[in-house]
This record gives sequence, C-alpha cells and structure tokens, in this order.
Amino acid sequence: MPVGTLHELQRATPESQGIASAAVLRLVEALESQTNELHSLMLLRHGSVVAEGWWSPYLPEQPHIVFSLSKSFTASAVGLAVSEGYFTLESPVLSFFPDEAPVDASDFLQAMCVRHLLSMSTGHTVDTWSNMFGRPDGNWIRGFFEVPVTQPPGTFFLYNTGATYMLAAIVERTTRMTVLDYLEPRLFAPLGIHGASWQQSPEGITMGGIGLSLKTEDIARFGQLYLQKGRWQGKQLLPESWVEEATAIQSINGDDPDSDWAQGYGFQFWRCRHGAYRGDGVFGQYCIVMPEQDAVLAITGGVDLFEMQKPLDLIWEILLPAMGSEHPAEDAEAYQRMKVRLSGLQCPVVEGQADSLVGSRVSDRTYIVDDNALKLREISFDFGAADCTIRLKTDSGDEVLPCGYGTWLPGQTTLFNDEWVVGVTPVMTCGAWTAEDVFTLVVRLVETPFVHTLGFHFLDSELLIQTQVNVSFEAPEAQLLSAHHKNS
Repeated sequence: MPVGTLHELQRATPESQGIASAAVLRLVEALESQTNELHSLMLLRHGSVVAEGWWSPYLPEQPHIVFSLSKSFTASAVGLAVSEGYFTLESPVLSFFPDEAPVDASDFLQAMCVRHLLSMSTGHTVDTWSNMFGRPDGNWIRGFFEVPVTQPPGTFFLYNTGATYMLAAIVERTTRMTVLDYLEPRLFAPLGIHGASWQQSPEGITMGGIGLSLKTEDIARFGQLYLQKGRWQGKQLLPESWVEEATAIQSINGDDPDSDWAQGYGFQFWRCRHGAYRGDGVFGQYCIVMPEQDAVLAITGGVDLFEMQKPLDLIWEILLPAMGSEHPAEDAEAYQRMKVRLSGLQCPVVEGQADSLVGSRVSDRTYIVDDNALKLREISFDFGAADCTIRLKTDSGDEVLPCGYGTWLPGQTTLFNDEWVVGVTPVMTCGAWTAEDVFTLVVRLVETPFVHTLGFHFLDSELLIQTQVNVSFEAPEAQLLSAHHKNS
C-alpha cells in the first residue's frame, strides 16, 4: 500500500480505489446537514487520498488544535521509548518521580505502572485532571499523585487525561527531550508532518493528553501509518507489535452495542464498531482507521460535545457499505459533482445588510465596557462602505479587528484567551447589520473548534454586547456585556 514519494500523498478517484464518488458525496452532505459544524475532512483508501475538503474560511495549510487526539501521539512516543529501552510497560510510575512521590504511597499507587496509564486503568475513580490543571503551585505531577487510587490498577477503566500527562512526563524524564522533539526525527519528519506545536504545563512538560495542533493531512498520515502497522515508505517507524497492542482492547469500557465509546479501549486509542479504531478529540477531531476497509478518515470540526457519536453513525451508515468488495465503474459525472461540492464547502456568512443609518452615527465612537470575563475594556467601530474596522482595548493591549461584509477577513486577537486558547490567535471575521441597530460579528478562531458570535446592540449612548460561543465543555451560555459612550 504505497503512499507516494517524498512525503507526497497520492491522489486518486474514489472509483479507482473501490468507492463510488456518489457515496462520498452523500456522506459529506449528511455530515454537513446533520452535525453542527465541520472544518475539514480527508479520506484515504488503499493509501491514496480519494476525497478532501475544507469548509471556508478553514484552509489546508492551517493547523487545528486536536484536543484528546493528542493522546494517541503521546502513546506513540511511549511505544518508541519502550522500543529504545528507556523503560518498559511494567515500569512503576512512582519510580520516575522520586521528588514528587508521596511518602505514604498506597499499595495501589505503588502497583501502578506505565501500562495502566496507557490503558486508562490507573485505579482512579475520578479524573485526576481537575486536581492538576490550574494548581497554584503549577506542580501537575504532584497533583496526580494526590488523587487517591481506590481500585487495583488494571481492573477499572476511567478516562483520565492526567494519566496521559504522566506518560508525557515519563517520556521527557527518560529521554531528556520534549515529546515533540522526541517525535520529530522518529515520526514527524519521516511522515512529512511539519509545523506541529504542542502546549506545555507550568512545569514545562508537554501536556500530552491535549494541546497538540496539526494539519488535517497530518492526522490522515498518522492514521495511515497505523493502518500500515507502523511502516511508512519502506521503513518501520513504529514497531508492528506496538501498533497491534496499542489498537487492541486493553480495557473494557462499556457494553452499549450502539456506542463507539463502549467498544473497548487500547493504549490511548478507542476501539470502534465494525472492527475500526480511532484517536479522537472533543468537538469533532477524529482520526478513524478502518483496517477491514483499508481506509482512514481524518476530520476536524466544532461538533457539539454531546453530538460526537453522530458523525461516526453517518460514517458507518453511508461510507462503510460503499467500501465493499465490488469495484464500481468510473463515473466521471459523479466524480465531478463530488469535486465541485468539496471545493465549494463553506461556513455560512452573517446574513444581513452592509450598512445602516446607525452605523454612520456610531462610527468612531469609543465605548467603555463594564467589567467582564473577556477583559474587554474599550471598543470602537469604523463602519466603512466595503468593510468594518473594530478597535479593542483589552488587558493584553490594543487590537484592531477587520471585519468583512458577506465575506471573511483575516485578523488576530487575544480577546477569547482561556485555558485552551493562549496568546495571539489567528481569526477570520464576518459581520452584517442584522437589524437597524444591531451589528452581528462572527469571529472564527480558525486553528481551534471555537466560533464566537457577538451581537452589538446600539442604544443611544449605550451599547449592549451579547456574546455566544458555539461549543464548550459546559452548555454554552450567552453573556451580556454593557458599555457606554466614552464622551456621554
């Protein structure tokens, strides 16, 4: 199953690889209509890309934070480190951290080994993450050890992001390299993955369970590597035995026959129905490997937290039957329809008017914003004929956001920084007058799942700002900010 030369993935028609273009088109249309938001997808069959698309304004060359899909990459670093003799799967976790280990470690904690971290069977009954993330002392390792281990390790499955962080810490303690630096010559460079980034903890350790940013094609290459049992262009990058062990059932995690979160768990990979497995991240970041069909599907998106089963259901319902033993005839017309649809994918722009009488009245006004979670202090608008310029003063400094009417304009901001979005973030913005006195602005943080909608309600000398985010770890709630004209 060759995958091109010099890092170039081969492209082919779906029909040449045993899939009807019409079936791919049905899948794309179903995903678009039945999920709240996708940003990209790439489908490989027999090692060739047969379909790929990005919903404008998302672009192929942009990285996208993949959240818990990061875990599968951390596990790969562990597999490599084990193969190079740095430690074993049976190495006790406490042995790597003599300075952070509790003096009175329980028998269960002493029994915890690397294998248990990988299989999410540490013996914890609550996720350690909440005791680690945001600690005042920044010592996440100590935070992990402080959570009681109440079950014998290896007997109880609990999805535990803190466990993956400990795997990253073990790799870094033993190799004396960051996980990213360790993977670069061993995995990323050979796969043709360039420009990856990975957030770190206050301790300076790779987050491991989250925080990795990759391009869609990078995700597809990673999935193809696992499909090929660790082999890439004639070289064995990952031990075949590791790939088999990592993607096999290591922990039982439920018995619901209709849930792809209850088919067993490997080493930082989820088992799926239909003999498939996947790495995945919250809000719709998927790397789905289908060995029986010799296929890989990479997806990024902004899918609602409680709707992540839906894309998988559609894939099994529409795509799997289309990858049977029969070889479809070439269908130039269907292929062209699919190509046109994939090349024209786009997120909706704001519907409304490009001008308003209110716009000319409030242009160049500066509004003082009451205390708010966004740390937005002042805002002003310049509503031009072709686009709008929004000037912000935040705790981080002064910013300028361009905004297109009926089109997306690039910019950058720190306005929506939180524990998941850090620093100056690339955005695409679009806006319109959705009522005579209401200007609606959509800000897409294009390297993340997050989309913020701001409704500016102009009321004489007052300004009300309603904000809403598309997805959140809790039910997204609108916030209302109040502001007043600086000179009123």
